[in-house]
Amino acid sequence: MTDTSNAYRTVVVGTDGSESSLRAVARAGVLAGACDATLVIACAYLPTEADDRELARAQDVLRDEAYQVVGSHPAEDTVRTAAERAGAAGAGSVKTVAVQGSPVEALLEVVRRENADLLVVGNRGLAGIKGRLLGSVPADATRRSACDVLVVHTTD
Repeated sequence: MTDTSNAYRTVVVGTDGSESSLRAVARAGVLAGACDATLVIACAYLPTEADDRELARAQDVLRDEAYQVVGSHPAEDTVRTAAERAGAAGAGSVKTVAVQGSPVEALLEVVRRENADLLVVGNRGLAGIKGRLLGSVPADATRRSACDVLVVHTTD
């Protein structure tokens, strides 16, 4: 019998719905399943009261970061899709949360609230000058997290 006393009990993974983030979700699902841990899938969003045309323009400009402007309903759809991916990868117990706030702040809040002992993030961050000025989710989460962080290679 394998000793799981030192295994992770609660794993948090963030997703924005991108294929890259769903790869991190799948890896977290495999790990959570192997550890018999609860997997908490989180998606951050910033609420908006913009009309459909304004949202479409913002999404076109922000591209991969568009999840930050679309409100909570798309975030809830995103975590539902991610939960299916995690389950297919082997996760047993899966919880989903859509959290208002910036990605790093939201993930760290979920880690704290769930008393997680592992945070999983994909390695796709902001590249170039934008990343150096604004930071990236993987770098900021790794630097600020109070628990272990697994950065999954999710880019091609």
